[in-house]
Amino acid sequence: MKKKRRINIKRLDKSFKYAFDGFKFAYKTEPNLKIHTFFAICVLIGGFLLKISTLEWIFLVAIIGLVIGAELLNTAIEHLVDLATQEYKRKAMLAKDTAAAYVMILSLTAVAIGIIIFLPKIINIIKELIT
Repeated sequence: MKKKRRINIKRLDKSFKYAFDGFKFAYKTEPNLKIHTFFAICVLIGGFLLKISTLEWIFLVAIIGLVIGAELLNTAIEHLVDLATQEYKRKAMLAKDTAAAYVMILSLTAVAIGIIIFLPKIINIIKELIT
C-alpha cells in the first residue's frame, strides 16, 4: 500500500521562490521576454476594453502562457548549451536555433489568434464611429 505524502509547505514555498527567481533573471537578461511580456499586457488590456468572451479569454491566456513559457525554455536551453560548450559546434547552434524557432512559431500563432479575436471587434467599432 502506498503511503500518502503530505504537502511540505516549506518545500513548496522554496519551489515557487526558485521559479520566480528564474523568471526575474530571464526578464532582466532576455530582451525578447520583455517584448513578449509587454505585448501580453497590451493584449490583456485590449481584452478588457473590448469585452472579449470567456472562450476568447481562454485562447488568449493559453497562448500568452505558451509564448512566455517557450521563451523561458529557450533561455534555459541556451544556457545549457553554453554550459556544455564554449566553442562553436554546429549541433549546439542547431539546438539554440531550433529552440528560438519554437518561440517564433508560437509568437506568430499568438499574432494570428490576436488578429482573429481582435480584428472583427475593432472593425465593428470603426463601423459604428463612421455611421
